Amino acid sequence: MRYIIIGAGAIGGSIGGRLHESGHDVVLVARGSHLAALREDGLRFSTPEGTRTLGVPVVGGPEELELGPEDALVVAVKAQHTVGVLEAWAGQPVSGQAATDQPMSGQPVTGQAVSGGGTAGELLPLVCAQNGVANERFALRWFRRVYGMSVWMPATHLEPGRVAVPGAPFSGILHLGRYPSGSDRTARVIAADLEQSRFQAPVHDDVMWWKYGKLIGNLPNALDALAGPIEDGPAMELFHRVMAEGEAVLTAAGIKYPTVAEQLERRGDLMKTVPLEGVELGGSSSRQSLTRGTGSIEADYLNGEIVLLAREHGLPAPLNEALQRLVTRYAREGRAPGSLPAAELTALLAL
Repeated sequence: MRYIIIGAGAIGGSIGGRLHESGHDVVLVARGSHLAALREDGLRFSTPEGTRTLGVPVVGGPEELELGPEDALVVAVKAQHTVGVLEAWAGQPVSGQAATDQPMSGQPVTGQAVSGGGTAGELLPLVCAQNGVANERFALRWFRRVYGMSVWMPATHLEPGRVAVPGAPFSGILHLGRYPSGSDRTARVIAADLEQSRFQAPVHDDVMWWKYGKLIGNLPNALDALAGPIEDGPAMELFHRVMAEGEAVLTAAGIKYPTVAEQLERRGDLMKTVPLEGVELGGSSSRQSLTRGTGSIEADYLNGEIVLLAREHGLPAPLNEALQRLVTRYAREGRAPGSLPAAELTALLAL
């Protein structure tokens, strides 16, 4: 299987780097200065084993790549960019024959060979290695074979061409399954390749259960971006309150998810963040977006998911609504991470 990693930042670059090092066929997809650096110097990859340069093939988009039946698309862009990626890749032709798994099967299957070619959306598996829970549903509009991946991995996009993943003994835990439910042979093949590449990759029939749990843990990302590292005082109180608000909304909506305690028990000592020489980690994915000045942020699909569900069920979600609005404005205006005034931080506690 060849892995096309669409979005070679912190998560995509780390997954692609580890797969490449373990001997798997990988192509990274990047843009802008990151693409230029990868083309010129390769992927500079920092892990607990040190920093090295990997010669992973890289392209700027689907027009530069001929897709084949053994390809798997791994989407690792932020959620706000998902639809554009799906539109760009779904109609790309696939040469040769592709064997497709039966939809939603819980048993290993060989599938039916499809000859004469087709499109990526018709034939290829697409894995959403992203935060939030909206991406898979978006993908199902364009792709027949969609897989969810709940990503537990402390990774940072340090600069163009360089990513760091400080997890040990495993780089990350990547829960994987078919969307909307089930598992199949493709999921197990992908999981096996990941487990050869310093990841834990459990396959689940209900991967969205894990993704909703991850969503709760991602709700304070906006706070981390706005106020900086959360240690104590008002920020810590808000940290707990924004997650509690999210949990209350999911429960009212009838959505099941693992508790924080269950997630911590599953993680155990499998993935500890260790210091990397010469590397300053960048905090949450939202804080990294503000640091890089990307102009956009994924809060609409994290805090905004809770706001959406709350409105659908006639519930209040004032903290998530305020954080979504604030951090989106900070991203749009190019404000620095951690620059929220103390008075505004305190005012959030009154909501």
